[in-house]
Amino acid sequence: MADLSGAVRDPGAEPTDPSVVLTALVTGLEATEAAIIRLHALREAQLAVAQDVAAAIAASERPGSTPGAAAELAARSVAAQIAGVLHMSDRVVQARMARAADLMARFPATMQAFTDARINAAHVRTIHDAGARLDEAAARAEFEQIAVAASEGETPHRAKRLVERAAERLAPRSLTERHRDAQEQRRVWREDLGDGQKALGLIHSAAIVDGIYDRLTQQARAVTLANTQAAKNAAGGFAPDPDGLGDPDDDRTMDQLRADLCADTLLTGTASGHDTTAGLLSAIQARVEVTVPVLTLLAPDATDAADTDTSDTAKGAKGATDAADVAGGRRSPTGFGTIDAAAAGAHGGRSRVGSASRFGVRTEQPGELAGGQPIDTHTARTLAGNATAWERVLTHPVTGAILAVDHYRPNTDLRRLLHARDSRCRFPTCGLPPAAQDLDHTIDAVFGGSTEEGNLGGLCRRHHVLKHQTPWTVTQRGAGILEWTSPTGATYTDKPPAPVTFTIEDPDPPPRAETAPAPF
Repeated sequence: MADLSGAVRDPGAEPTDPSVVLTALVTGLEATEAAIIRLHALREAQLAVAQDVAAAIAASERPGSTPGAAAELAARSVAAQIAGVLHMSDRVVQARMARAADLMARFPATMQAFTDARINAAHVRTIHDAGARLDEAAARAEFEQIAVAASEGETPHRAKRLVERAAERLAPRSLTERHRDAQEQRRVWREDLGDGQKALGLIHSAAIVDGIYDRLTQQARAVTLANTQAAKNAAGGFAPDPDGLGDPDDDRTMDQLRADLCADTLLTGTASGHDTTAGLLSAIQARVEVTVPVLTLLAPDATDAADTDTSDTAKGAKGATDAADVAGGRRSPTGFGTIDAAAAGAHGGRSRVGSASRFGVRTEQPGELAGGQPIDTHTARTLAGNATAWERVLTHPVTGAILAVDHYRPNTDLRRLLHARDSRCRFPTCGLPPAAQDLDHTIDAVFGGSTEEGNLGGLCRRHHVLKHQTPWTVTQRGAGILEWTSPTGATYTDKPPAPVTFTIEDPDPPPRAETAPAPF
C-alpha cells in the first residue's frame, strides 16, 4: 500500500490498519480540495481585475473614441496577452474576464463563499447563471442567501433545482416572457471531437428538441423491428423484400440509428416549413471542402503505379455523381478517386503506398476538412469521388508544407494558396477556419507592403481588427511563420499548420487481392 501522508506508516513497519490510512487520505483530500477551490476563487478575482485594467486602458488611451468600442478593443488586447500564458483562446479569456467581473460586482456573497471554499466552481456557475435574470440588488441578495445555503454541503447537481427554484420565485419576469426572449438565441453549432468526428449542437425550444428526439427514436425503433423481422424471415428461408425496410445484417444500436437518421434527414430532407413552391431551399445541397493527398485517392489496384507529392483540395456537393475527369485523373466506378499514373507523377518525387509497402509498414495520409481536422481515408476518397471541382495544391512530400498552386496568379490563386497554408486564423490560440478569415497585409499596402505570400496572413475579423487598432504587432519570419508582439513586449510565434497529418498503420485498409511484394 502506498504511503500517501507520511503519518500512516511506522518507521520500519508494514502499513497500518487500512481504516487509518483511509481516514488520513480523506482528510488530506478534503484539505487539497479546499486549497484548489481557493485557488479557483483567486483566479476569478484576478480575471476580474484584468477586466478593470482593460477599462482603465480604454479610458486613458482612447479618450475621444466611442466608450463601448474602446473598452472592447482594450479587453481584446488584455485577453490576448493573458491567453498566451493560459494557452487558451483569447475569446474564451475575454468572456471569462467579463463573467468574473460580473460575479465580483453583483454576487459578493457567492464570491465570499467561494473564497472560503464553502462552495466550489460548479456551485458558483449554477448560482451565477440562475441569478443573472435578477436585476434588483435586494432580490439578488435574498437569492444569494438562499442559493449559497442550499449549495453548502451539497453536490452542484442536487443543489441546482433549489437554486433555480429560488431564482424563479424572485424573477421580475415570467417564464413565458423569458422563453420568448431565449428563443431569439436559438442556434446550431459544430464542435471538434477528434478521430474524424464532430458534434452538432442545437438550441431550440424544449418542445421542438423533444419532438425531434422522439421522432428519431420512433424511426430508429421501426428500423430495429423491421431488421428483427427480416432476420427471422431469412432464418426461415424467405427471401428479403427488396422494397422493404428491414435488413437482416443491420446490427446498428438505437443511438447509431438515431444519429444516422438525423444525418440522412438533414442532408437530404426538404425544409417544407420554409421552402418556396419552386423548392429553392430543397435545391441547396451540402458542400464539403477537403484537402486530400493524391496518394490517398489511389484505389488499391493503382497504388503501385503512383509517383507523386501533391495534394488536391476538393470542393464538392453531396450527391454529385457525374463521371467527368477530375484534375487530370478519372473517377472509378465505385466513387473512389483514382489518378492516372502520368498525371500523378507530374510534380516529381517518388513514394509508394499500399497494403504492403516498403519494409512491410503501411503508411496512411488522411485528408483534412477546411480548418485542419483530419478525416479517415475512406471518407476522403468518397468525398473526392463525388467532387465536381478541384483546386490543386502542391505540398512538400515530407513536411507537408504548402509550396505552390497550379497557375499561380496574384489574385485568385494567391488567395487559394494562403487559404490552404493558413487553414486557421494565424493569431496565437485562435482556431477559426479559413471561411472566417480576412487576408491581412503584414506590412500595410499604404506603407509599401507587397501583395505576396510573404506579406500576407489569414486573420479572423476579430484579430484583424486587433492588429490594426491596438498595440499588438506582427512580423513575418519566413516560411509562413508569424511572430506576434504584445503591448507589453511578450512575443508569440505562430507556425502554419501542416495541411495533412501523417500516421503509421492504416487501421482499416481496403480489400486487396494477394500480390507479390513490390520490388525495392
